[in-house]
Amino acid sequence: MKVAIVGLGYVGLPLACLCAEKGMYVYGVDTDKARAALISRGVSPINDPELQEAIKKEKGRIRVSSPEEAIKNSESVIVCVPTPVDEKHLPDLAALKGACEAIAKSIQNDTLVVIESTIFPGTVEEVVLPILKKSNVGFCLAHCPERIDPGNKKFTIKNIPRVVAGIDKESTKRAAEFYRKIIDANVLELSSVKAAEATKIMENTFRDVNIAFVNEMAKSFDKAGIDITEVIKAASTKPFSFMAHYPGAGVGGHCIAVDPYYLISKAKEMGFNHDFLILARKINESMPQYTVSLLENELKKLNKTLNGAKVGILGLAYKPNVDDARESPSFEIMRILNEKNAEVFVFDPHVKKGSNVTGIDGLLEKSDYIILATAHDEFKDADLNKLKENNIKIVIDGRNCLDKEKIKSMGILYRGIGRY
Repeated sequence: MKVAIVGLGYVGLPLACLCAEKGMYVYGVDTDKARAALISRGVSPINDPELQEAIKKEKGRIRVSSPEEAIKNSESVIVCVPTPVDEKHLPDLAALKGACEAIAKSIQNDTLVVIESTIFPGTVEEVVLPILKKSNVGFCLAHCPERIDPGNKKFTIKNIPRVVAGIDKESTKRAAEFYRKIIDANVLELSSVKAAEATKIMENTFRDVNIAFVNEMAKSFDKAGIDITEVIKAASTKPFSFMAHYPGAGVGGHCIAVDPYYLISKAKEMGFNHDFLILARKINESMPQYTVSLLENELKKLNKTLNGAKVGILGLAYKPNVDDARESPSFEIMRILNEKNAEVFVFDPHVKKGSNVTGIDGLLEKSDYIILATAHDEFKDADLNKLKENNIKIVIDGRNCLDKEKIKSMGILYRGIGRY
């Protein structure tokens, strides 16, 4: 079987490797020439050792090519392009529309087209289908929302269950058959494309709402002098009706920070206002400012302000141990600090392009105060004695992952998110 993967990012590239591993010949398409060149050489543009090994192993079965060649020669075309929101938080479908236009120009009769990109309910039928119809050939069209979790070693693209639905029964059947050939997990066939589109939106909105809840509780408990990490641990002993979520310096990534806006926008078009989801977004988007305010409160104890303060930020990635910095709250923290005339130093061992110092030691040497924004293992396992050695005066633990008692025992002021 020959398959075209349109979009070779965090979703498309692992999928391409998996298809190749299962014996398929894969045509890869990507508009990023630098990324395409790396993949052609068998090098992963994503900092993931397992993915790098997979690309090297399956190099002979993955060919990076033009959209025309890939689509014309493939029985199945899987679209994995980004679907972000713009500065007004409105869905930006430019990449998806561009991919569909390219498919319509070269698609052959009876080709299966699957959209994996996250989209709002109605997109396949209202946006994708009209574009593909320009081809004037018969095709099957379905949606199978991606469920990639970068950095997750337990649940991978191979064993995460999937849901699929097509514009008709034949499309649903063919899409389900395709995914059953490549994954070792259940593939659930839904009754409508809209249901499949809504599934991914609901999954990530669920997480956004619950993170917003625990972030608000952290702010409340902060006023009451309660350590939220202790309360979450206690509540987690209940064997039912409680699912632990954790507060932090902000919510990032291409899913949780984006998907709720797709539902908010689409619902508004239909005359419904998602007050709950809008509030959740407002709370989660307030966390970078709240994190900076914690530093400001500690600075007051030293009769200092952020004006001229040397602040080190540990982490640019939106989650631990990955190089994905999309929608990362670290950038908003940096913006706020710069706006308040602080001198900002940044280091991330996985996102080196945004770092302006070399290594943790280099950051500690230049900084007086620290904000941990990403819970990378390199930061959690670092020698905390170096904080004292470099005369660090304040640590703001934006992920509640450091040993607060050891930090405080060295005479360093410590604050977490709902943890003091």
